[in-house]
Amino acid sequence: MHVTLPSPTAQLRLETLNAMSEERFVECLGEVFEHSPWVARAAFTAGPFADIGTLHTAMVAAMNRAEAPAQLALLCAHPELAGKAAQRGELTDASTQEQSRAGLDALTPQEMLQITALNAAYRERHGFPFIVCVGQHTKASIFSTFAQRVAQDPHHERTEALRQVAAIALLRLNKLISP
Repeated sequence: MHVTLPSPTAQLRLETLNAMSEERFVECLGEVFEHSPWVARAAFTAGPFADIGTLHTAMVAAMNRAEAPAQLALLCAHPELAGKAAQRGELTDASTQEQSRAGLDALTPQEMLQITALNAAYRERHGFPFIVCVGQHTKASIFSTFAQRVAQDPHHERTEALRQVAAIALLRLNKLISP
């Protein structure tokens, strides 16, 4: 069966997703977890999915079952907030939209200096970029959360970053799939 990928504005139907081959499933959902199609591939066998929540649970379980190096690679696949990739226009469509909705594409020069310093300090301390579900924040709360989390214990922060990745994925799934 041939399945057409949804356009950026159309939602994919859950029944269509459940009928897909593994290859098409990964093609459609491979970017839900930023540049990490292995998460969709690992979740595929848990289907068919009764609803978006079941799909999300399977994908998060796949992420959580992964070995530490794969989890770190997933975290490192995320862009820095308002970082060089954003400035060069190299973000995924989803990341561009998420950062834009939070106002991170329109920072003042002072805010840009502040976020650049926070990005550098965070990456140096934790070894991956700061990850927050910007869809659940305002620009002000992002800066506040960023400042608090940069000083966290690295083990605790890795757990929190994975939790944030899961929250981002749920928002993306809800946008992509029609219940």
